[in-house]
Amino acid sequence: MTNPLLEDWTTRFALPPFDRIEDSQFGPAMETALDEGRAAIAAIADNPEPPTFANTIEALELAGATLDRVAGVFYNLAGADSTPAREELQREFAPKLSAYSSAITNNAALFARIDTLWQQRDDLGLSDEQMRVLYLTHRSFTRSGAALEGFARDRLTDVKSRLAVLGTQFTQNLLADEREWFMPLAEADLEGLPDFVIASAREAGREKGQDGPVVTLSRSLIVPFLQFSPRRELRETAYKAWAARGMNGGETDNRDIAAEVLALREERAMLLGYDSFAAYKLETEMAKTPEAVRDLLMQVWEPAVAQADADAVKLTAMLHSDGVNGELEPWDWRYYSEKRRLAEHDLDEAELKPYFQLDAMIEAAFDCANRLFGLEFAALDVPLYHPDARAWEVTRNGEHLAVFIGDYFARGSKRSGAWCSAMRSQKKLGGDTRPIVVNICNFAKGDPALLSYDDARTLFHEFGHALHQMLSDVTYGSISGTSVARDFVELPSQLFEHWLEVPEVLEKHARHAKTGEPMPRALLDRLLAAQTYDMGFQTVEYVASALVDLDFHDGEAPADPMDAQAVTLEGLGMPRAIGMRHATPHFAHVFSGDGYSSGYYSYMWSEVMDADAFAAFGEAGGPFDAETAQKLETFILSAGGSQEADALYTAFRGRMPGVDALLKGRGLDKVA
Repeated sequence: MTNPLLEDWTTRFALPPFDRIEDSQFGPAMETALDEGRAAIAAIADNPEPPTFANTIEALELAGATLDRVAGVFYNLAGADSTPAREELQREFAPKLSAYSSAITNNAALFARIDTLWQQRDDLGLSDEQMRVLYLTHRSFTRSGAALEGFARDRLTDVKSRLAVLGTQFTQNLLADEREWFMPLAEADLEGLPDFVIASAREAGREKGQDGPVVTLSRSLIVPFLQFSPRRELRETAYKAWAARGMNGGETDNRDIAAEVLALREERAMLLGYDSFAAYKLETEMAKTPEAVRDLLMQVWEPAVAQADADAVKLTAMLHSDGVNGELEPWDWRYYSEKRRLAEHDLDEAELKPYFQLDAMIEAAFDCANRLFGLEFAALDVPLYHPDARAWEVTRNGEHLAVFIGDYFARGSKRSGAWCSAMRSQKKLGGDTRPIVVNICNFAKGDPALLSYDDARTLFHEFGHALHQMLSDVTYGSISGTSVARDFVELPSQLFEHWLEVPEVLEKHARHAKTGEPMPRALLDRLLAAQTYDMGFQTVEYVASALVDLDFHDGEAPADPMDAQAVTLEGLGMPRAIGMRHATPHFAHVFSGDGYSSGYYSYMWSEVMDADAFAAFGEAGGPFDAETAQKLETFILSAGGSQEADALYTAFRGRMPGVDALLKGRGLDKVA
């Protein structure tokens, strides 16, 4: 029997033939892909001809095409729809892929060819994009240890292999904790909960095979439960379970994994000649140094914690007025903050939510992309990997640009959070390859599915990442789409969130689920006026996580990360009633892989730019100004990693921004 993963896909738009793919096929396909990749690398390294850009760099870009295809399908499925078989395959693949990568960067003959081209770069007649790819390839090999020899080279290979195994284990432990825990609710426990929360809890109960409603650890369910449930003891139980993910003891406990990861990262950096892992990691980012990151975060922390402390006084008074003695706790904050928001802004989440239907918000994102960039979206009837997933063809002026897949609902087989990935990235080398872009979210199911305003922002955020992939227009896959500095990659996503705040967008798409009526102007005005409400809390929980991440990696690795986390939070004066957004044992951004390690700050670094970038539209005449949108596409969305991030932003805006726009956007510019 043929393996569909290894065939030329003759499906529409060369989509993976999901209806023919079985878990048992991934192992053989991966082995074949690795063999093909190794053969391609050997052919490049052993080529008797002198190195040229074509026979070395371009050949390297094309090597591993089968591996890219197989891994692109597998890892999307493993994250969005895990099975025991897929989890076992992840554990099996992690060391194999690490060994494959290390064998490439440790190939002395291959690196010699790359290094020769780098030394000769001024005489090669390369285009700007080719020069950029050569630079990035040489830098990547060097930072991966290609220049190391003997013990150092072998030890680095072992370290990277172990890190790959640990990252997979961390992710699977977290998924197991999130999947297994739920809290059954009696009918009396539903008191005070809005209809949308009750409906979500009943749907979650059905998904868990229960006879009644339950609260799970899905953010889209547990957060509104913490906002609305008057049952303090239930809020406490739910919050503590949420906060304890990854540290419940036993096989799924992540604390020892985190400690080992940090120690190995420090060793990796030392082997490569860096003072710390943060120094190594940040060298290639816009921030460049740990000092620059800390400076930004502290500029934001001080007004944020001042605002949070002032808010805590008001919420504590509300707690006491309810007859509860003692201090405000983390399971109290959202409940009393929601009450305060209703009192001060006449804004009720239960009143808002019917205006944010999932399908309407998808259409709103599509409409904004059409008005800004001329994109059209047509639903596709094609086999996909899960019944909840949906697909659209993306075109412009009749030309096919991409396939977009949206997978929006929470389920036990899906890891938590929201993300954008590409099953296939855009490139022109070797033929015009158009991307398959995937947005994954964890919204609560319902009929119809209703989103909170924060959920809607998440949808727009991930769609901003998708636009970065869809509109990519480069020759080389290694710099395609979101292949940019980590502290630049969040600019397109966070910038696109701003269009959800545009009144004409909400007037058109925020229509009541039952009546179809648009959101009343008075409610819309109150919603927009409350944009910075509770921003002290939101900023503190985020910046605390970013500073803990930085401290973990800026210096000697801590023997006990939980103790180190506590020391950082105490030094910051962390408010007792606010928890970190991501405590260490469930900090997947940092410990599931190297992506955001020393880099969780990047959302805020990008926010400095996104506030300034959206202001460019206002200065030019409005949120849909055509000339500004064209500049955004040309210099940011289509350019990928073809230039340094600061050069791309400066080309778009004419200058780099300061932190003032961020503080103003968060309402923290006037905090005493």
